[in-house]
Amino acid sequence: MARRLLSIWFPRLASDVSLRRCPVEGAFALTLRSGNADHLHCVNEAALARGLRRGMPLADARAVCPDVSTRPADLAGEAASLSALRRWAGRYAPMVACDGSEGLIADVSGVAHLFGGEEDMRADLHARLDRAGLAAQSAIAGTRGAAHALARHGGGIIADGALAAGIGRLPVSALRIDPEIADGLARVGLTRISDILTLPRAPLSRRFGPGLILRLDQALGVQPEPVSPEAEPPHFGVRMTLPEAIGLQADVMAGLDRLLDRLCAHLARHHQGARRMKLELRRVDGETAQVSIGLARPMRDPIRIAALFQKGVEEVDAGFGIDALRLSALVTEPMAPEQIGAGPASRAEDALSDLVSRLGNRLGFDRVLRLQPADSLIPERSFLTVPVAYSTPVQSPARRGPPRSAIIFPPEPVSLASPPRPGHPPARFRWRRISLSTLRAAGPERISPEWWFDDPAWRSGLRDYWRIETQEGPRLWLFHTPQSQGWQGADRGQTWYAQGEFA
Repeated sequence: MARRLLSIWFPRLASDVSLRRCPVEGAFALTLRSGNADHLHCVNEAALARGLRRGMPLADARAVCPDVSTRPADLAGEAASLSALRRWAGRYAPMVACDGSEGLIADVSGVAHLFGGEEDMRADLHARLDRAGLAAQSAIAGTRGAAHALARHGGGIIADGALAAGIGRLPVSALRIDPEIADGLARVGLTRISDILTLPRAPLSRRFGPGLILRLDQALGVQPEPVSPEAEPPHFGVRMTLPEAIGLQADVMAGLDRLLDRLCAHLARHHQGARRMKLELRRVDGETAQVSIGLARPMRDPIRIAALFQKGVEEVDAGFGIDALRLSALVTEPMAPEQIGAGPASRAEDALSDLVSRLGNRLGFDRVLRLQPADSLIPERSFLTVPVAYSTPVQSPARRGPPRSAIIFPPEPVSLASPPRPGHPPARFRWRRISLSTLRAAGPERISPEWWFDDPAWRSGLRDYWRIETQEGPRLWLFHTPQSQGWQGADRGQTWYAQGEFA
């Protein structure tokens, strides 16, 4: 069987996709910033007719066409669109691969007769793309290089055994060679592929490099060039169709258990764990109920996951009955195999993750927080609060020096019964409407402000912190600023503040 390859080129893919989502009348272009200026990334047919070209500076484009409409280019969205078209083109060939950023290459060997021939296949392809609003050109040839060249220069079909004649009229730049090589060939009068077909290979290779000979041989079929489609990512979803409708919660959970066993086994084969799952329940009246859950960490334990679905399934309105279930893992993360028979530490970690999962599904995973140590000597900046589900615990580094209070709060003024002796904490003071007497004191611990942060609370300068144990019971963390007046304008050293409480 002769090998036949179909090349599809989308000359205005980015602009066509953008206009399909949000139509615009007249000239339109997508812009991409390069260096210190914006350039045209892709233009529509109306802009081409007005003289705009890809790569033109935006300022020059507005001078030529003042009424051109522009939008920023989305390279990630453009790649996603081409990937979607690659999957769609699977209706024409079992193997389809991306060919650059604006094209596809498909191996249609032995497939054309299913569409009535190669001409009918191309007609069906272009009719569907026209209905979708996508401009395209296509070509079918016996080699990838020939199909690629013809698709970008008018399109058509090259019969089997007529490669040299089919591509001979095309310019040498159609061989996918560097522009410098194409310019060098043009300077010596070799502008068409037919001009170099009969020339000796050795002089061409010495003067223009082996890349020219390789591309020419690939176009003529002398050198092989395979079609290597990208591997499809695994789909983590299972479904179940019921012979009779069900409505009891116990029946739904029984069906969910079966789906979880299958899905978790599929996740284990790919060493993945689910982070977000969705259960779809199709009712006999055509409506669909959904139950979604999130997981604090990657998981594939059916029993633990089923418990998280329990509350959502209780709230589902079964209507006249449910006849189909579908379970999908929407978000997955790598999860290496674990040792069988884990110890108490692993069980405690599993219990904690189950608790975070239950709280996260009710309150939101962004609201279940943990404390993480931060690299700062300032008390209020010595820790961070981060979501438990999106972080890993960090062991606090061993800290030298005086202990810090278990609870830290914003500074609260402390009223003194009498001025303290220099270098000593107050003997009697009032805090939160409670009269306290100092029993024991340790300090001071001097903390200076971080000069690279302009924190209004630390503009008063140095702070001397004292650990105070009172006769009434509270153990407080007090400070005062020895080098400036108090925050309320009191005399130097006479204004004290409480900022923490020891356990």
